[in-house]
Amino acid sequence: MDRYCIPDLPVGVYHRAEETIHRSRFIVTMARVRSPEEAKAFIESIRKEHAHATHNCWAFVAGRPGSTAQVGASDDGEPKGTAGRPMLTVLLHCGVGELAAVVTRYYGGILLGTGGLVRAYQGLVKLGLDSLPTREKENTDVVHLEIEHRFHNLALRLFEQHRATLLEKAFESNVRLTLEVPTETKDALLSVLNEKTGGRCIVRNND
Repeated sequence: MDRYCIPDLPVGVYHRAEETIHRSRFIVTMARVRSPEEAKAFIESIRKEHAHATHNCWAFVAGRPGSTAQVGASDDGEPKGTAGRPMLTVLLHCGVGELAAVVTRYYGGILLGTGGLVRAYQGLVKLGLDSLPTREKENTDVVHLEIEHRFHNLALRLFEQHRATLLEKAFESNVRLTLEVPTETKDALLSVLNEKTGGRCIVRNND
């Protein structure tokens, strides 16, 4: 996989920016998404958070920058073509992949017109991009681990040291962890985990 730029946001951490335009409050929320399913789950969480907003318009590019293979957009009740598609256009040309954006609008009583809506929704995405933390995506592997509870904090520190991203965590009789780790650091991470846990770190298949 070639390297490309992605949001430097852990799973479940969002990036936000806000602007008031002609008394309407606009909030853009961005997240890293690696599939349309992740994008839709993120969008739904924002819709619930802002359930009383006038609109929650959205767009996502779940793949590499500029790729239209995994994209989506919605005007969410705004006039057709004034929100979702303009937002998607910005995302497709911003040079960042695996990115979703929801622009929430609380109507302030002044109509913006078709052109004004397009400028507002595109402007909010650009505003979010201006301060969005990004990093280069590396070749990575997904690893499934099982460790004893007492090694949980140790494992989290080692993940950070080896640039691994925690994707899922489940507390059962042991702690089950799913992480995305750079291919070049995976062997070193597994080796030090095995050493620090006295061989009690189990690498599992995705079952």
